[in-house]
Amino acid sequence: MELTINGEIKEFSDDITLEKILEKLELKDKVMAAAVNMQIVKQNEWATHRLCDGDKIELLDFVGGG
Repeated sequence: MELTINGEIKEFSDDITLEKILEKLELKDKVMAAAVNMQIVKQNEWATHRLCDGDKIELLDFVGGG
């Protein structure tokens, strides 16, 4: 399946969850918020949120500064 993650197209196996994507990209402990097709997915739903071919995913982390 083809997914767009932060504007970059990537290939993954079918039937994958948002949590598995974060694990494969080694981002699970770094991402604070995620949106799929412009809809926020709550962190407690990442393990069960199944992705579909063509989904657009935005992964965000928060950086402090002044």
